[in-house]
Amino acid sequence: MLQATPLTEGWILRHEGGALPAVVPGCVHTDLLAAGVIPDPFLGRNESEVAWVGRREWTYERDLAPVNGHEQTDLVLDGLDTVAEVLLDGQLLGRTRNMHRSYRFDVTGMSGRLAVRFVSAYAEAEAVRGKLGERPAAYAEPYQYLRKMACSFGWDWGPTLVTAGIWRPVRLEEWSTARIARVRPLVTVEQGVGVVELAVEVERARVEAPLSVEASVGGVRARAAIDGTSGTVRLKVPDVRLWWPRGYGEQPLYEVELTLLHEGRPLDEWRRRVGFRTVELDRSADEHGSGFTFVLNGERLFARGVNWIPDDVFPSRITRERYRERLGQAAGAGVDLVRIWGGGIYESEDFYDVCDELGLLVWQDFPFACAAYPEEQPLRGEVEAEARENVVRLMPHPSLVLWNGNNENLWGFRDWGWEARLAGDSWGEGYYLGVLPRVVAELDPTRPYTAGSPWSGSWEHHPNDPAHGTHHSWEVWNRLDYAGYRDDVPRFVAEFGWQAPPAYATLARALPGEELAASSPGVLHHQKADDGNGKLRRGLERHFLFPEGDFDRWHYLMQVNQARAVAAGIEHWRSHWPVCAGTVVWQLNDCWPVTSWAAVDGDGREKPLYHELRRLYADRLLTVQERERGLVLAAVNQAGEPWSGVLRLRRMSVDGEVTGEAELPFRAARRAVEEMAVPAEVVPVGAKEFLVADVGAGAGGGADTDAGTGVRAFHFPSPDREIPYPRPEFDVSVAPGAVTVTAHTLVRDLLLQADRLDPAARADRGLVTLLPGERVTIGVRGWETPDADAARSALYCLEPSR
Repeated sequence: MLQATPLTEGWILRHEGGALPAVVPGCVHTDLLAAGVIPDPFLGRNESEVAWVGRREWTYERDLAPVNGHEQTDLVLDGLDTVAEVLLDGQLLGRTRNMHRSYRFDVTGMSGRLAVRFVSAYAEAEAVRGKLGERPAAYAEPYQYLRKMACSFGWDWGPTLVTAGIWRPVRLEEWSTARIARVRPLVTVEQGVGVVELAVEVERARVEAPLSVEASVGGVRARAAIDGTSGTVRLKVPDVRLWWPRGYGEQPLYEVELTLLHEGRPLDEWRRRVGFRTVELDRSADEHGSGFTFVLNGERLFARGVNWIPDDVFPSRITRERYRERLGQAAGAGVDLVRIWGGGIYESEDFYDVCDELGLLVWQDFPFACAAYPEEQPLRGEVEAEARENVVRLMPHPSLVLWNGNNENLWGFRDWGWEARLAGDSWGEGYYLGVLPRVVAELDPTRPYTAGSPWSGSWEHHPNDPAHGTHHSWEVWNRLDYAGYRDDVPRFVAEFGWQAPPAYATLARALPGEELAASSPGVLHHQKADDGNGKLRRGLERHFLFPEGDFDRWHYLMQVNQARAVAAGIEHWRSHWPVCAGTVVWQLNDCWPVTSWAAVDGDGREKPLYHELRRLYADRLLTVQERERGLVLAAVNQAGEPWSGVLRLRRMSVDGEVTGEAELPFRAARRAVEEMAVPAEVVPVGAKEFLVADVGAGAGGGADTDAGTGVRAFHFPSPDREIPYPRPEFDVSVAPGAVTVTAHTLVRDLLLQADRLDPAARADRGLVTLLPGERVTIGVRGWETPDADAARSALYCLEPSR
């Protein structure tokens, strides 16, 4: 039987003629940090102090003892970052140049000193650029010239920390006669029967040995012979239980076991979990253009998505537990789709395993982002090799529902001046419209492929045409008010977002000893977007007076504006289902402490946006929208059952007076939107009035009503800076694990910043608006000394003329 021995111990990193202890998997930065050679690059402006690391060559070493007892011994390296030579006792085993691939070397009968020598990624990228010529990109760093995680060269939310190292596990595999080289599982459903077809490839040490494979799944077993180096075994599971996205059904997973046999003796085995489901992507033309709608098990769905970036700029630090925490946060926010963005990596098995269990659909970008990529060697062969390996590696996962060719490169060619600059040079089109769809069609015909995001489906339309395919909405953040989201109805919004700083405790930890201010050196260093603070300011001033010199107020209002902006987009687009079939917020997470578009900051703390997503992505959402015919209420029902009831509408003044009331019975069918005209008597007029609509528990209103127990929508027709808010008055009481606020006036956008009470404290909700007489109880964990005065000091809300 194949025997695998992990090689995790005994590694050193060569540095300045000496040796430092090394952790494998890991990277140079984490080893240097552990040894005290470099400061933490996430703190202050230390990022700049460690830039030299990415310009050096590095060597990892350890002893490799002799092994015997099997016919062949392989050294298997699951991930090397990036360009390296692998040597054993001075003998070259091979060279690598791709972070996204694994490598296997025959070391039978060999022993001695194992060394992995890494060339600087900068040196390699610059050499390839010198050979193939300059190509345009969104950033000045040369990330498009080698197959490496692009964002390690920095991004508009990430630091420039160019890594090197053995970033995935290393092991010795000893085997005799034959081993399983690859298993390609095709999992389908045919009239209620689950079908698993396993295409098996083997590597032989004995050419003539008769081989067979035996497989089992769901109580069904089958056997097939290996003809030469390949064979196929097919299993049918009757009455199979379907795997569903979260919110649509359960996520049953079936264990598949496959054993390679020689004369009845097991030689090797392969085990994976699979789920039975069908996935289609409806891109058919209609009166609105051409769509982009996911269809799972025949059910059309509005995708409630988030974009995912590597959760740490040093990916080797991301554990299974961290994946579970972060993806659990996504599921807790109502998310059902996670897009793995193309400037990162193909994630580890742990990521996809958790998505399988949680019912999170995965949209997987191939790793190309915001640049023209040369198509000549040495890159072309690497691109196809990595695609072939990762397509097969990830095929078992039912959560994976889409392969996407790239991020923004088709758009960049058309709109960013690339075409003229390239003057006919290759730029990646051959990958996205040639190599990658061919590989997916050959290896994984069970899943759809799209050439890019955004992509309209063909060059007949602009790549970012909102009427066709996927759309990225960045003009709003860059130049407009967030009300601009309501100007069109894209078929699928794959990127949009608004910035805000991280939690207060996250900034305080990242900037030790610095007096926090919007324009302090550390805060500006942890803002990587071009004119990021300028865009934040302009976006805020359209709604609020800018709080000059008041960091706490600036910090709070930026959080409010981020949540408001994303809500404006999602509410509008969800109200237009099924024309618009999905929103994918940029972004869920951060890779370090930074001002960014994330809902969860670099220390894992939820911003107010995160809690707002829980409302926006709930199965049932009420939203007030402006249509040509006037103001309407849209009852958005993504649940599997109809939603009916009576809407209570109140026209109110900010002083708390009810100036008009109406009731509207409604019924929204399952997975549908019901629109109702707002009666004229409750349409708010002027800056002093607003509309509140309620359905369900708490809709009766009145004194001492718990806020948030039903479904509610507000509509304020005027910008906040014009609204004469009353001075907020409320009582605060505390109990273990809870803070209760009771309002005596209108209290808009109340926020408890729990991390100001204790860095370990977390609140279970974000922004909430209370009418006079209403109360809200906010759950707080991690705060060991409840105190009402302290709680009041950590509560923020909108105030008059602020």
